[in-house]
Amino acid sequence: MSEPVSERSPYRTELTPLEFLRRSAFVYPDKAAVVHGDRSYSYREFELRVRRLAAGLLRAGLEPGDRVAFLSPNTPPLLEAHYGVPAAGGVLVAINTRLGAGEIAYILEHSGARYLFVDRALQSLIDGDALRGDGVSVVRIDDTGAANDPYEAFLAGGEEPPPLAAGPADEEAPISMNYTSGTTGRPKGVVYTHRGAYLNAIGELIEMEMTPGAVYLWTLPMFHCNGWCFTWAVTAVGGTHVCLREVDPGRIWALIESEGVTHYCGAPTVQIMLVNDPAARPLEHTVRTMIAGAPPSPTLLEQLKALNFHPIHAYGLTETYGPTATCAWHADWDGRPPAEQARLLARQGQGFVTSDLMRVVDEEGRDVPRDGATMGEVVMRGNIVMKGYYAQPEATDEAFRGGWFHSGDLAVWHPDGYVELRDRAKDIIISGGENISTIEVEQTVARHPAVLECAVIAIPHDEWGERPKAFVTLKPEADATEAEIIEFCRDRIAHFKCPDAIEFGPLPKTSTGKVQKYVLRDREWTGRDKRIN
Repeated sequence: MSEPVSERSPYRTELTPLEFLRRSAFVYPDKAAVVHGDRSYSYREFELRVRRLAAGLLRAGLEPGDRVAFLSPNTPPLLEAHYGVPAAGGVLVAINTRLGAGEIAYILEHSGARYLFVDRALQSLIDGDALRGDGVSVVRIDDTGAANDPYEAFLAGGEEPPPLAAGPADEEAPISMNYTSGTTGRPKGVVYTHRGAYLNAIGELIEMEMTPGAVYLWTLPMFHCNGWCFTWAVTAVGGTHVCLREVDPGRIWALIESEGVTHYCGAPTVQIMLVNDPAARPLEHTVRTMIAGAPPSPTLLEQLKALNFHPIHAYGLTETYGPTATCAWHADWDGRPPAEQARLLARQGQGFVTSDLMRVVDEEGRDVPRDGATMGEVVMRGNIVMKGYYAQPEATDEAFRGGWFHSGDLAVWHPDGYVELRDRAKDIIISGGENISTIEVEQTVARHPAVLECAVIAIPHDEWGERPKAFVTLKPEADATEAEIIEFCRDRIAHFKCPDAIEFGPLPKTSTGKVQKYVLRDREWTGRDKRIN
């Protein structure tokens, strides 16, 4: 009889994305790892800078599990923090750069951060309230790379740093903490683990088809779900990170050409800016782009493909390490008309190879029929779902009721197993007892040739309870009236779904490009009894 298999092999190592940098620095020491303006670091130099950051934190007194906050645009220091902080045994807290001082103060206090690295352009946000609590050590980042830059001085202090450690003793140890947007209350600290970060990075590589020749442009904020884990994924294949302090469509077009960019990510609003920029033109080489953060319209997907971008539609939340599902392409879609291809690709699809398959369930937790019509809530579980909310056990238990993470997203389940969002639970419009998907209405409005982008919300109505209203931003030099857009919709969808009103102007957005529908709702419902959502 054979010996019983041990539950845990003594020869295994714990999963950690720190190993990605160790390997790439060993295999590709002279290859460009990071490009930032006139500065460039090889993988050998990148790894050395990470070791110096880790050594500096340990000299400063960092203890295992201490939180280290970074408030920075997409610069080399923030990328280095994704390795240096956990290499020193700390937990990275990358803070949204567009938050106010009070919100930053809350995150610093709630996370218990002992160290804060702040970019020079954001220094004013941490004066006063943000550092009201004692014991937060601050290092300024001038983003110059020069010796007199306080961050560079922090790296340079002390002796030659030791090699990177092999990783944590337990792969379930926290590696980072990402705060939700907090649109319906105080933001929650979502805890990521070394194991989850490793596996989601691998999933991103598979879905984006990244190889050692990848040149990744940082249009997506690194503070957002740790850059959807691409901070680690690009390094895993020895690709090149091209940093970008702010989203500038003209600059993005220039970098695609000058740096030979092959991959980038962005919410639909970033993609809309890109395809409508004066510099937009069909590319000579195909660039793969992952779209997530909000459902892209079929119109946008068609525009991207016409410019030789290869759009990859992904779906996820902060609680799932960013994207956890994708609308994988089927070969039998190739011969279909472009509009139908775009409609199929606009669905959210199914889970990554590193995550479990998603389900759509009713209020009792039972699977809804796969008929493409019955709505339910999207639920997930598996390797790339958060460990929990930091210091909020009740919120964690509620989110994982029934053993699955409840997304709050309403969707239908198609016969082919693919999931398609219909709305956030709080966004669905109930008009005269009929449910209206704001996503369906938005995608219809977006098809109008004069529309750049739009958002649809419920507004109060004395007879029907609620009716749709569309907020529309027109393309430069384009013109359209309220009546024209409403009539355009009436020709394409059921009349009861069409907006009753159109308001023109810019849309309020988060720093990651999501439209802040709650701002629009509050404006419309002020002084009226609001539907509880």
